[in-house]
Amino acid sequence: MIKFIIKVTSHISPFNEPARELRILDKPLWLHHRDILAPYCHREQEYRAGDQLDTTTEETIVYKDNLFFDDALFEAFINAATARKTPSQIAFKKDDKAIVSHALPLQSGIRAQGDVYVADLFYFPRGYSALEAEKVEPLAVDTLPREIGYYHIPTYMASEKGDLVYQVPQRSFLSIENWVHIFLANTAFGIYSRGVRIENKLDTSLPFMLKIFVRSLLERKQFLESSAMVQVGKNCQIDPAAIVQGPTIIGDNVTIGAGSVVNACVIGDNVNISQGCQLMVSVVGSGSFLPFRASLFMTTLMENAMVAQNACLQMCVIGRNTFIGAGNTFTDFNLLNKPIRTRHGNALEDVRQPVLGGCVGHNCRIGSGHIIFPARTIESDVVLFAKDDRQIIRKNVRYEDSDHHRYPNQQHVPLYHPYDD
Repeated sequence: MIKFIIKVTSHISPFNEPARELRILDKPLWLHHRDILAPYCHREQEYRAGDQLDTTTEETIVYKDNLFFDDALFEAFINAATARKTPSQIAFKKDDKAIVSHALPLQSGIRAQGDVYVADLFYFPRGYSALEAEKVEPLAVDTLPREIGYYHIPTYMASEKGDLVYQVPQRSFLSIENWVHIFLANTAFGIYSRGVRIENKLDTSLPFMLKIFVRSLLERKQFLESSAMVQVGKNCQIDPAAIVQGPTIIGDNVTIGAGSVVNACVIGDNVNISQGCQLMVSVVGSGSFLPFRASLFMTTLMENAMVAQNACLQMCVIGRNTFIGAGNTFTDFNLLNKPIRTRHGNALEDVRQPVLGGCVGHNCRIGSGHIIFPARTIESDVVLFAKDDRQIIRKNVRYEDSDHHRYPNQQHVPLYHPYDD
């Protein structure tokens, strides 16, 4: 099978680079695609959007490289497409809760066509040609969503109160066009999705359940802490006083200090997690460092990031080579009880989520003591020092606002205006 890759060159703010270069579950998106399609494809060709595709005479896959899909989704699509033996385009029913609730906001790649939603993933059984492209028909794939709770809002805090839930797909699909999609791909459509598939397998496969049960007995560990649920790489040092619960994947050369708690995470290679850190449903990129008492909840760190002591990041995305200073707090709940909005294109748009943290680009240095409002972004290459008039980040921070542009004798000009969202 041949794969044609349509390169999407538009940049994702605040990272200022295409989606294909951003990390999903500690892999660049282009490498994530390559690993999923490796069992199916023997050759690939890249094209720019608008280029004429070459004609082929064997099975061909065509897709845009800003799409995120997992192996379960692609397997379901390719099996159904090869069975019906006609040119097919990925589609989803309009009552698919995972797509409607989480995948549609802040994007245009998944769009309505007739009574379904379609996206730019195609299969051509007899090869690609202009004539075959005209025969394409939508092929609806069920993402098999499952309702999973992730947050609780007390009744006195908001009109939307009680348990908040994600419609977690067992077959994940997103069009990555905003940093919020990076957040979703790593958490609800990544770690949560993997956990749901494991739970379903436990419910339906007695041999799988017995395998985990026996292994936990032999290892004298709690069910979620057994090696069947926690995959650990080579040369790792995990303190006996640390708690690591699955489903968790840990790479090579990882150190986890005493008193740390790791629950349902993906941790890359060469990561150092010091004493007393708290990590839940988070992705820690390769080469990252968390000094003592750093806390991550549903947060993604790309490679070589550092989150200093006593920093608290909830539902955030942090770019590569970025330093988050001690005591920084990224808030995720809007106390004003207004819709949370983030920048998409040239406008602020509702993220259609009641709670959401912030996003910091690549190569940033964020000094200690900031409080960042929900859904605020800090552009790549920014340096920020906390000042009396700028400890609370109410607005998105651009590269032009960076403190490294200032000289010691330059009079300070306030960069932030009163909150007016």
